[in-house]
Amino acid sequence: MEKKNLLLILLIFGTAFWGISFSVTKLAMGTESTSTFLFYRFLLATMVLCVIFWKNLVKIQLTDIKTGALLSVPLFLGIHLQTLGIKATEASQCAFIAGMTVVIVPMLKLLFYRKAAPFKIWIAATISLTGLFVISISNQLKISTGDLYTLAGAFGFAVYLIAVEKQAALKNIIPTIIPMFATCALLTYGLAITDKQANWLPESNVFWIGIVYCALFSTAYMYSISNIAQKYISAERVAVIYLFEPIFGAVAAFFILNESLSWRLLLGGGLIFLATIISEVNFKKRL
Repeated sequence: MEKKNLLLILLIFGTAFWGISFSVTKLAMGTESTSTFLFYRFLLATMVLCVIFWKNLVKIQLTDIKTGALLSVPLFLGIHLQTLGIKATEASQCAFIAGMTVVIVPMLKLLFYRKAAPFKIWIAATISLTGLFVISISNQLKISTGDLYTLAGAFGFAVYLIAVEKQAALKNIIPTIIPMFATCALLTYGLAITDKQANWLPESNVFWIGIVYCALFSTAYMYSISNIAQKYISAERVAVIYLFEPIFGAVAAFFILNESLSWRLLLGGGLIFLATIISEVNFKKRL
């Protein structure tokens, strides 16, 4: 099998890991602190990545550490806020709202870099906001705290993706992965030591299984594969593959957490999914 085709399969597996992680995280945390959960997740992921990228680690430079630390801030905010969202709302709902990141990216580029967004982006943004309204707005015309956290996390991820794109154009981004997640571990440790509800040694086996799953598959595996794949697969194709994440997330929530797939979730999630496709597909090239 060609390396390109193999990486495509590995990426699809990765989106499944990401989608499933919403349910695993919600189940593992239970009533435990999000800060300690994320600290252990980032710590274990950093240790694993040190083994995977040991050649880069021994040659690491100060600029790599600085860049990794810079990239860690929006990534930390994105993951932390969405983890708070997962704890406060249904995992399937969180997965679809998190998918709005792909639409938010070009909007932020337009706002901060004055880079004109194609007309299709405005269409996608309108459709995705409609989907968000269908999913999140209650009969009392209120949006839940968990949905707001998830949406804020989507903005954090969008800023992170823009920063990675900018740095990747200047240098090899792989050496920055270890310091990036190491900084995330330090940031979550800072939150944990100030959290009066933090339990450093939960007795629940589910908590530790969740840590291992999220650290190995959602973090170390997926970020390694996605960085390697970018050398062989276009960004457009990779982005389209990422569309599988909310689907896997909804299915996993149905089987793992027994969450119901309501008509509002299916309709709103379908609109967000459609908007993401519209924002990513090159219609001129297709035509």
